[in-house]
Amino acid sequence: MSAENHTRASSLNRRQFLRAAAAMGVGGVLSGPALSALAGEEFTMPFANGQRRLVTFPQKRELILLTTRPPQLETPFSVFNDGILTPNDAFFVRYHLANIPTSVDTDQFRLEVKGKVNTSLSLSLDDLKKGFEPVELIAVNQCSGNGRGFSKPRVAGGQLGNGAMGNARWKGVRLKDILAKAGVAAGAKQVTFQGLDRAPLEQMPAFIKSLEIDHALDGEVMVAYQMNGEDLPMLNGFPIRLVVPGHYGTYWVKHLNLITVVDQDFTGFWVAGAYRVPDNTGACVEPGAAPGKTKPIARYNVRSFITSLGEGATVPVGKPVSVRGIAFDGGYGIDSVRFSSDGGETWREGLLGADSGKYSFREWTCQFTAPAAAKYELKCCASNRIGQSQPQSPLWNPAGYMRNVVESVHVIAS
Repeated sequence: MSAENHTRASSLNRRQFLRAAAAMGVGGVLSGPALSALAGEEFTMPFANGQRRLVTFPQKRELILLTTRPPQLETPFSVFNDGILTPNDAFFVRYHLANIPTSVDTDQFRLEVKGKVNTSLSLSLDDLKKGFEPVELIAVNQCSGNGRGFSKPRVAGGQLGNGAMGNARWKGVRLKDILAKAGVAAGAKQVTFQGLDRAPLEQMPAFIKSLEIDHALDGEVMVAYQMNGEDLPMLNGFPIRLVVPGHYGTYWVKHLNLITVVDQDFTGFWVAGAYRVPDNTGACVEPGAAPGKTKPIARYNVRSFITSLGEGATVPVGKPVSVRGIAFDGGYGIDSVRFSSDGGETWREGLLGADSGKYSFREWTCQFTAPAAAKYELKCCASNRIGQSQPQSPLWNPAGYMRNVVESVHVIAS
């Protein structure tokens, strides 16, 4: 797309967003009449207080509404059966601060790089696209609280089902190359990242995240400007966002406009106070207990799902059904997926689909033939290439993070 056409497309997107959000409140978030006009059917998630509504936000199809200020939108789970890549208009949305950008002037936008660098940078979108080698990577973005609504006992935070995740082909620039252009100075320890979203009150902490300098320079962390071959949707970080493969979405800063290299550990709230898990192998404690020591959340653990059959689905007796699903982990790569049709009593190997990269969803299939009319509990359990797998019983922590229990789907053969 030419620069002229890109500017025109961005302008159209802004007009569409603003037109659809004509009744916005402070922060430019759909509310009141504007939201009602775009609201769809009501339904109930499979946990307490699970009443939800499908809504349509700008550039998005109907998604599951959790909150409007800030926007939290979950992908309907059926989308994950449509293919490895999650469409842009179906991709989940998660913000922390209510004042989010609803338009960005791409001609004026700049990414600032400063701090412990030899040369501070002010990069335009055009600089990023033409001044650096473009790279592409398929990677899952998953919210730390994906599946939190299933926690027992219940925990505070967004009560999400399993739709706060998505897999996309990201295109952009290696963070390593941007930092090389600036020149990382001696003594650099971490890199911090901030976007255009802002808190409605001054006393609220800015959303700033940090990575260790070695992680920032690993060549995989990316500043992305495209998602599945198109500009990022506004609600997914337009015009650029950080992509941190294999790590929870809290690090994937949207609307990225400031990178700062620092010579000490960053102690901002969203690192030192929030997004922390028990400092042990399972990131867990006994239900209801408080952890003695915590650490920042980091890599995904292993997860797998059945996508082709939903809870309560019917299947024929005596006829083979191809059960399909997805699996992923934090970047070691999925090695196997086992399938059970008797609630975990016996298991057999599923067939893995094409490998789209170690950070991507991996499809799997397994044949299931119901021998008699009955109710069946179907399960799947993935393992990665270093032997990590999924627990049969859910692990618990006070924030409801990192759920990766072996999930079940109950079907009825008739």
